[in-house]
Amino acid sequence: MSCFPCFGGGKSKNDDADAEGPDAPATASNMTPPPMVQAPAAYSPAPAASAAPSAAAPPKPGGANNADPSSVDDASLRAAITAQAFAFRELAAATDHFTPYNLVGEGGFFRVYKGKLEKSGQTVAIKQLDKHGFQDNKAFLTGVAKLSQLHHENLVDIVGYCADGDQRLLVYESVPAGTLEDHLYDLSAGKKPMDWCTRMKVAYGAAQGLEYLHEKANPPVVYGEFKASHILLDESLTPKLSDFGLAQLGQAGGSMPVASPMMGSFGCAAPEYDRSGQATMKSDVYSFGVVLVQLISGRRAVDTSKPVAEQNVVTWAMPMFKDQKRYHELVDPLIKTEYPAKALNQVVAMAAMCLQEEDSVRPLMADVVMTLGFLTSMPPDPPAPVAPPATAPEPKKDKGRSDDHSDSSSESSDDDEGNEDEEEEEEADELYTSRSRSNDTSR
Repeated sequence: MSCFPCFGGGKSKNDDADAEGPDAPATASNMTPPPMVQAPAAYSPAPAASAAPSAAAPPKPGGANNADPSSVDDASLRAAITAQAFAFRELAAATDHFTPYNLVGEGGFFRVYKGKLEKSGQTVAIKQLDKHGFQDNKAFLTGVAKLSQLHHENLVDIVGYCADGDQRLLVYESVPAGTLEDHLYDLSAGKKPMDWCTRMKVAYGAAQGLEYLHEKANPPVVYGEFKASHILLDESLTPKLSDFGLAQLGQAGGSMPVASPMMGSFGCAAPEYDRSGQATMKSDVYSFGVVLVQLISGRRAVDTSKPVAEQNVVTWAMPMFKDQKRYHELVDPLIKTEYPAKALNQVVAMAAMCLQEEDSVRPLMADVVMTLGFLTSMPPDPPAPVAPPATAPEPKKDKGRSDDHSDSSSESSDDDEGNEDEEEEEEADELYTSRSRSNDTSR
């Protein structure tokens, strides 16, 4: 047949036997064997159209001639995955059979366990997905193939996966310093709060990771649930984004629920995401703006312990966005005044742009990265010069003391006048005595 050139020109053994038989009619068709020739069923030639898939498919292990198309698809998908394939028993052993004391986190449709791989000794984070979230392997393997192609300094690397039976697991590198939330809230007594430069470093790195997903990954990836608890920090406090692309795994097929704003992202979701449940790159930008305000202020996205008007961090910040003179009111009190005033103005302005109600006027992540890259190179303002110790002011003259002084002065002046009077009297007495003597002598 012309549509199968690889098979149309060839002949099967049965065809050759029929051609060599002297009694075979010349007009006999391959599609309609002669009625007088009844070949055994095992040797009956199949139509070319139906034979093509069997001939093109690789033989199954064990010598089967007919390959299952789904197994062929799985094999090709697994070949496209650059991450390591693990058996379920390996990951069960790494987590001590998924015991609760190794559970380090939970999401809307997954649990995260800390584990240690026996063969390599590597400490990993094992994400066990809802095993009823996929109807077959194809959706899961397709998603894993895409995730395994994403590599960036500010993304958590995927180490491997498991797709044994109905088990669905992802294995990630371990990021030991916890989440951004662990470094912003409920600090222990001896833990030093993050300074301004470190906060800007975290914001810059997180923005670079999000920019990579939006503008450099192929195909682009919408994060969907960008929030502070998904930003992990390593020993040097370099941020790494986690849980990206999981929503796409659910959308690829099966029944996995796609994460909604109410599944852990309340307060971080863009207005249009709240309305439609549809995540876009612009809704990711909005969520980044929320995290940026959290970094500046040290406040949670939603804090029910605050007064009602201040519980949502965006609602609380909006009035201050409109008055540059109030920008300093946004700063975390733990930072005090140790930040560049110019940098504060620019980063608050950038956060306000990300949080615009209309998604079309929000910036691209490339613009955010450019701005934050400039701010991270800006050193804090030098500390104010230490004022010289103030000299003690001269004590004010007390009125009573001045009166006493004036009295003493008057008394001393009176004494002086009295002494002068006494001297004058003495001189007068002497003069009188001398005159009296002279008069006596003259007599």
